[in-house]
Amino acid sequence: MSGAVARGRSREGDTAATAVVRPAHRDPNVLRWLTAYTASVTGDLVYFLALSWAATRIAGPSYVGLVVACGAVPRAVLMLAGGVVADRFGPRRIAVASDTTRCVVIGAVAVTILLTSPGLGLLIAAAVVFGVVDALFMPAVGAFPPRITTSGQLARLQGMRGLSIRLSNAVGPMLAGVVLATGSSPAAFGAASALFAVSLLLLLRVRTTPAPAATRVPAWRGLGEGLRYLRGHRVLAPLVVVVGLSEMCFSGPVGLGLVLLADEHGWGATGMGWIASAFSVGGAAAALLVAARRRIPRAGLVSAGALLATAAGTAGIGFAPSLPLAVLLGGSMGLTSGVTSTLTGALVQTEADPGYLGRITAVTTLGTLGLAPILFPAVGLTVAAWGSAAFFTGCAAICLIAAAVGLAARALRRAELHPAGTSG
Repeated sequence: MSGAVARGRSREGDTAATAVVRPAHRDPNVLRWLTAYTASVTGDLVYFLALSWAATRIAGPSYVGLVVACGAVPRAVLMLAGGVVADRFGPRRIAVASDTTRCVVIGAVAVTILLTSPGLGLLIAAAVVFGVVDALFMPAVGAFPPRITTSGQLARLQGMRGLSIRLSNAVGPMLAGVVLATGSSPAAFGAASALFAVSLLLLLRVRTTPAPAATRVPAWRGLGEGLRYLRGHRVLAPLVVVVGLSEMCFSGPVGLGLVLLADEHGWGATGMGWIASAFSVGGAAAALLVAARRRIPRAGLVSAGALLATAAGTAGIGFAPSLPLAVLLGGSMGLTSGVTSTLTGALVQTEADPGYLGRITAVTTLGTLGLAPILFPAVGLTVAAWGSAAFFTGCAAICLIAAAVGLAARALRRAELHPAGTSG
């Protein structure tokens, strides 16, 4: 939909499409989806902490990694297929089915642990189911925004989504800690199940535009068509590379690097906490900045420029001689990397045909999940051999490569978030 008013009565599932276009932050339909998303992400965090805690209590700390891996493997293996399913059946149906499954399964785990003394098999089974559902849910979430707002509002919606993630990351662990302390694992699993139930009830009230004709293809052909579409697209092909490289360091390895940096300089846990908090505040500021802007011209060029700034801050923090400077650089890294992730995410949704968006999201998500773990073993080895400055310099080099890809691709460099004729 574009322009001031969009007419029509269409359906996906049992809901009608939005008739009047509003700014994303004032659209009740968008806000319902955003609240559902926040509840779901918070539920994810509570669930993972409850799962780790239960695994430790049942089998000991050495088995926690095994249980978590049992969920991570099917998520990675099935992610691309999840994108096909999201495009074939529509993101709303898949998200509703995912929340329903998680609510029921995690609730059942809570009851089982409360009433019996289960073994590790219960947790492994729950982790596998959760991983499969995540492989469907993540691409569906990425395909949602163009179905609930206009192309001119996608950047703002991405900023709002970024704020939602920051809120969930702050509230989720705190909630899990309180519930685990007062009621142990069954209560924590129950809290996660309740959050998924809240998300489900809100999603049932979210209206979406109809599924594009591009989704009306046999499922077995969907993945190949999606990859061919991606490979032939002048903007999306380099953009996916930029997303994968730019998220590679900031999807976990940098967090681990900050821990080792603080330890190396003798700043302790308090110093590490200050740097990590500054990074989170910077990311939240980036999300708020993009959400508040009515228009961001030359978004492709801006995201590449932000990557250059991120590279400078990332290289600098490894050589920071004092904690205050490291905190300042951590905040700048959060700000600039947050701008890049928000703008590139919105560009993916702006450029992709909605009929392929689930598959494109699956590729970018798999790239992030697949590339980031490669660096985890390298973090400790690099810091042990050459110090934290070497690790952060390497991350800065990866950011520079991502920026170079973005600047070298003329179509991406000129990509816009706000096409002519749309309202901001």
